[in-house]
Amino acid sequence: MRLFVTGGSGFIGSAVVPEVRGAGHEVVGLARSDASAAALAAAGAEVLRGDLEDLDSLRLGATESDGVIHLGYVHDFSDMSIGAAVDLRAIEAIGETLAGSGKPFVITTGTLLLALGDVGLSPGTFGTEEDVSHSAFMPRVTSENTAIAFGGEDVRSAAIRLSPTVHGVGDHGFVPILIGIAREKGVSGFVGDGANRWPGVHRLDAARLCRLVVEEAPAGTRWHGVGDEAVPFRDIAEVIGRHLGVPARSIPPEEAAGHFGFLGGLVQADNPTSNALTRKRLGWEPVEAGLLADLDEGHYFA
Repeated sequence: MRLFVTGGSGFIGSAVVPEVRGAGHEVVGLARSDASAAALAAAGAEVLRGDLEDLDSLRLGATESDGVIHLGYVHDFSDMSIGAAVDLRAIEAIGETLAGSGKPFVITTGTLLLALGDVGLSPGTFGTEEDVSHSAFMPRVTSENTAIAFGGEDVRSAAIRLSPTVHGVGDHGFVPILIGIAREKGVSGFVGDGANRWPGVHRLDAARLCRLVVEEAPAGTRWHGVGDEAVPFRDIAEVIGRHLGVPARSIPPEEAAGHFGFLGGLVQADNPTSNALTRKRLGWEPVEAGLLADLDEGHYFA
C-alpha cells in the first residue's frame, strides 16, 4: 500500500515509518518544517508539506494514498482543548475524503479516556477494547468516536488507544516530565499509596501494532497499544527515585496539583487496561522491554 502518515517524524511516527516500509509499503509523510521533511526523506518516505491545520494538504494526502495512519497531534499541555479541536478537524477532513473508498484509516487516542471518561468501569476493573466512552470531559473521545463512525461510510477506520507511557529512547512524554519534576523537587512523588496503575507500551511494539491495524483491522474497531497492562505508579516513582538518587515519597492528594502541575490529576488515575483482544484478534505480541525495565536501562537519565 501507499500510506499517508501524519506525525511520521515524531517519537512514535519515526518508528512506524520504518516498520511499514519494512513490510513493503510506501510512505508519504506530512511535514510542517524543514527538519521534519529531512527526517522523513532520510527514512525513505516521500514528503508532503503541510500541517494538521492545512486541511487541503490532508485531503490531498488521503486522496493520493491507499490508506492513512494519523499520528500527528498538537501537544499543547497548557490548553488540551486546542490539540483536540485541531485533531477533530483533521480526522473529519481525512474521513470525508476517504468515504466510499474502503481504504484503511488508523488514528490514535489514549487508554486514559477509559479511566477519566464515562465508561463506568468498576474500581479496579481492566478496560477493554470493547469499552466505549462518550464523555465530552476527555477531549479525544470525540475524535475516536468520529473516526470509528466513518466505518459506516465504507472507510476501514480503526482507533489505537495508546498507553499514557509510550516509552523508549527519545521519549519526550509524561515519563521525562515526571523525571524533571523529581529532579526539581528532590523527591520522586506518587499520590497516596501509589497503588493506582498505568499501562505502558514500548514505541517499537506500538509501531508494529500500527502496521497490523492498517493491514488487517476491520472497520469500526478499537485496539489497545498496551504492553504492561497495570504498572503501580509507586513502582514508577521508585525506579525514577533510585536512578536520580532521591527518595520516592507519597504526596497527599490535596498537594498533587502543586507538586505535579498539570499532571496532578493524571498521576492519580487508575488505568489498568487489557490487551487481550488486541493480541488474540491481530496476533500482536509485545516483545520489547517493559516500562520499568526500560527505565532501568538508564537512557532516560543520561
